[in-house]
Amino acid sequence: MDQLPKCDANYVPLTPINFLKRAAKVYGNRLSVVYERTHFTWQQTYERCLRLADSLRSFNIAKNDVVSVLAPNIPALYEMHFAVPMAGGVINAINTRLNPNHIATILRHSEAKVFFVDYQYVQLARQALQIMMTSESISSTLVLPAVVLIDDIESPTGAVFGEWEYEQLVRKGNPGSIPYEVHDEWDPIALNYTSGTTSEPKGVVYSHRGVFLGSLGIIIGWEIENEPVYLWSLPMFHCNGWTLAWGIAARGGTNVCLRNTTAKDMYRNIAQHKVTHMCCAPIVFNILLEAKPEERREISSPVQVLVGGAPPPAPLLEKMKPLGFHVTHSYGLTEVGPALVCEWQAKWNDLPSQDQSKIMARQGINTVALAHMDVKDLSTMISVPWDGKTMGEIVLRGSTVMKGYFKDPVATAKAFKNGWFATGDIGVIHPDGYLEIKDRSKDVIISGGENISSVELESVLYSHPRVLEAAVVAMPHPVWGESPCAFLAVKKNSEGKSDDVNEADIIAYCRKKLPHYMVPKKVEFLSELPKTSTGKVQKFQLRDLARNLVVSDSFPSKKNAKMETQLGHHAQPVRVPSSRL
Repeated sequence: MDQLPKCDANYVPLTPINFLKRAAKVYGNRLSVVYERTHFTWQQTYERCLRLADSLRSFNIAKNDVVSVLAPNIPALYEMHFAVPMAGGVINAINTRLNPNHIATILRHSEAKVFFVDYQYVQLARQALQIMMTSESISSTLVLPAVVLIDDIESPTGAVFGEWEYEQLVRKGNPGSIPYEVHDEWDPIALNYTSGTTSEPKGVVYSHRGVFLGSLGIIIGWEIENEPVYLWSLPMFHCNGWTLAWGIAARGGTNVCLRNTTAKDMYRNIAQHKVTHMCCAPIVFNILLEAKPEERREISSPVQVLVGGAPPPAPLLEKMKPLGFHVTHSYGLTEVGPALVCEWQAKWNDLPSQDQSKIMARQGINTVALAHMDVKDLSTMISVPWDGKTMGEIVLRGSTVMKGYFKDPVATAKAFKNGWFATGDIGVIHPDGYLEIKDRSKDVIISGGENISSVELESVLYSHPRVLEAAVVAMPHPVWGESPCAFLAVKKNSEGKSDDVNEADIIAYCRKKLPHYMVPKKVEFLSELPKTSTGKVQKFQLRDLARNLVVSDSFPSKKNAKMETQLGHHAQPVRVPSSRL
């Protein structure tokens, strides 16, 4: 049997580019992309991608060259996920919430050859390029990328930036051109930047093989049938939409593009296009739950929601059911993409609703595309028992794990420990084999020798009827070393006020539901918790505030105005998202 070699007939490198070609052939007349009044079929999308890939070659795009794009979830960004690798390049979708310094750092580090910029972000991009030009004297090797404007395809603004406009490139390209042929499935297809909250952002490199398998893994784990209607409520810049920028094409689905993730726009598009699937972070649940009556639309059939980015509290899942949203929990990181899915089992259907929500809040089991997951004591590499109690670090292994960090062999070697990718997340495995995150390793609170899971405490806080947002971090304690400090945003009452909920109320509520050592020793109220662009609470900011707090027996009821000023909630976040999905 070993004498039967690979040949052209039985071995073709895995690449998600083939998803598009297949969709054009099988679902050619079906809608591929919808953006307000702009509609494309899969045959049209395939042709547009061929044209754009051909035009990109005029910029001398070659293998491994990076093409960066700064844009919201619009048709151009979706098309570029295919067109860039079809030209042989590597797509780098940049977080639109970053500041000019971060964007300049990414453009410089990636050595982007072309930079596509949506009209909405021209000023931001211009500032980033100016920073690069200012630093050019420091580095004589720096070459600025060619700039292409993406004007609004729905209502062109006539904005001018760079030498080309996106639709011009699409029109001038040859639809009969032959796409770049992938000879090695280990070749890079995408470059995504992560971390950066305490250091320079790291560039995560995906391979064609990894994306192909990762896409199929999430399709199977989420049980996506053919011809779904997918709402782009999740940023495509985040893990390439959890690889679904390619995966929806594999199912011949319709991509409903969304420039703004507002309650009104989400409900309107769900009703108008009969959306079947969407992804989001838990923060989007609050947007949908807090929608005004005039913003809501009746949801005639269930919407399947894949949630990740932060553990969704069970009480929040409970509130989503009556609205018509059926939630599945996923877990992953920028370095891996979607890795685990809480696959539902029929035996759970007869459980009480509250128990079902607790199961849904688990991160689940590895997708069929990820070979292994485990929870280990990293000092010994011994697996923890499946008792749902013993905590260890979550480690992963499989073909969907990143190639490594771009230009950073030290960080790559540190991430790959003893044949595993170490996630930095702390979790447990239940007797049924399902994994549950307990915390980030840096977020575990050690109080008097007891390990306190901030995630578990946050879940209890979310069950309070007035709590809208909750985050728990460690604060100094004169006796126990550390103790839990809760930061909350609360819902307004019928009179439009929120100051009727105070610290004493919250602590008394927690004492009824938690062991004494887990109860917050301090509660601070904010109008809004600081978050990344993907909805994750920026706990490093809260930890900085908590270090200066003092445990006392008094329970202030008013919000801390000084904290509001320090956090600057009305300014856009400027940090790169943390690495979890």
